[in-house]
Amino acid sequence: MKTQEYIELEDQYGAHNYHPLDVVITKAKGPWVTDVEGKKYLDCLSAYSAVNQGHCHPRIVKAMIDQAKQVALTSRAFRNDQLPLLYKKLHDLLGYDMAIPMNSGAEAVETALKVARKWGYEVKGIPKFEAEIITAAGNFHGRTITIVTFSTEEFYREAFGPFTPGFKNVAYGDLKELEAAITPNTCAIMLEPIQGENGVVLPPVGYLQGVADLCKKNNVLFIADEIQTGLCRTGKWLACQHENVRPDMVCLGKALSGGMYPVSAVLADKEILGLLRPGEHGSTFGGSPIASAVALAALEVLDEEHLAERATELGEYFMDKLRQIKTKKVKEIRGKGMLIGVELYPEAGGARKYCEALQALGILCKETHENVIRFAPPLVVEKKTLDWAVRRIAKVLK
Repeated sequence: MKTQEYIELEDQYGAHNYHPLDVVITKAKGPWVTDVEGKKYLDCLSAYSAVNQGHCHPRIVKAMIDQAKQVALTSRAFRNDQLPLLYKKLHDLLGYDMAIPMNSGAEAVETALKVARKWGYEVKGIPKFEAEIITAAGNFHGRTITIVTFSTEEFYREAFGPFTPGFKNVAYGDLKELEAAITPNTCAIMLEPIQGENGVVLPPVGYLQGVADLCKKNNVLFIADEIQTGLCRTGKWLACQHENVRPDMVCLGKALSGGMYPVSAVLADKEILGLLRPGEHGSTFGGSPIASAVALAALEVLDEEHLAERATELGEYFMDKLRQIKTKKVKEIRGKGMLIGVELYPEAGGARKYCEALQALGILCKETHENVIRFAPPLVVEKKTLDWAVRRIAKVLK
């Protein structure tokens, strides 16, 4: 079948809840993907940072196949011999007492919200069902009913009310507004250390430390959504570590499986996650043998191939090359590690057409918030490949 035939089938029988570029990928390896007609592309999105380790990393593939031959699913009604190993690895790498495994990033966020409310009632002493959670404008934490409740993107909300009570929004990066929003009923503040979907927006230097200080001062939990920024993408295991901040809870996903399987998790210390009792929360597939084996291999690859350090080196190199492009269409180039946003002036006509032009030249990336092109290749990409990409990006932006 040809590309157009696949597109017509998808558009006829699938819900139109995405607006993908019209490329139909059939195989992938490392930073490269190939379409059904044999054309090769450099993946500069990494499935929204899910394939930090590169596509189909042989070690992660082997872990998945080997485990699939043994046992894939037991449910959490029984124990398995892979989940304890994953728990220990997460503890050793990131330093939290406990973890709770889920599947999607949105599930991890929902889990953190539930745990924060329970902590608010049982530890802080907030009157029952009066807990408040503060979030940041411009956030993207997922698309469940509760999560779109505190989105400030009206398109995500307009057809899906009524919404879940108990949330407040404040400006991202504004510590004074955040402090003013805290009340005795505030149980948690949740935010992304870098807002990826909002256009790779970095907060002011010192903001994350300021948030952590406010949380400590007011007996409030700091929840960091590191689903996209975590696991080496920004040059640290967690983006919060750039300011030496240790959040009370961390949401992980995406690269936790290297793109091989839906795996997410929430990390926290025993005083927080230890509050959960059997039956209060769970998932049939969360923490399955296959999910645990895949995640364990994915973490080992990140660690042993030093991909955090590689993200720092490659990110500085890539951004420097991008900034050398002489064009009047670019307003700003910003990022951390290998999470990079190229913001265009509105008069440039929107980022979508540039992504389509890059596709024609063998580079796959995606627009975000209309005027921003996001570049986030797998962390295994080579500098010579980035040079190849920059020449094509320059041609399109000029």
